[in-house]
Amino acid sequence: MYTIFVIWLTISSLFSNAAPAPAVTKPAQGYCNIYGSVYLERDPKYKNTASYTVFLNEDEAFANMVVYRESNKLFADGTATWYITPKKAFADHILFVTDNRNLADFGVYFTDARSFAACRE
Repeated sequence: MYTIFVIWLTISSLFSNAAPAPAVTKPAQGYCNIYGSVYLERDPKYKNTASYTVFLNEDEAFANMVVYRESNKLFADGTATWYITPKKAFADHILFVTDNRNLADFGVYFTDARSFAACRE
């Protein structure tokens, strides 16, 4: 019994000296990574289901993100290019819209030109 225990300790020490697996770190998920289909939640009851809180600016100068509203989901494949979906189930990102600029994580301004779509982090 003693020899089995010694053999087990020897074998287990060989495997425990191996280098530990590197920790998997997620990249910083900023609001600039939001693109694709987006659902804009306006009901305060469902605020906790949203990943970010946004304020819809009327001026481009004060917006953190200038967004182009795409009419086809397949073409909403770049930074600040959103397809606003009417159903929450089909959305890649759910954003809560607030009327108070101080409570928002970032501000959004919708532009009519795709070339002006950009993120200012």
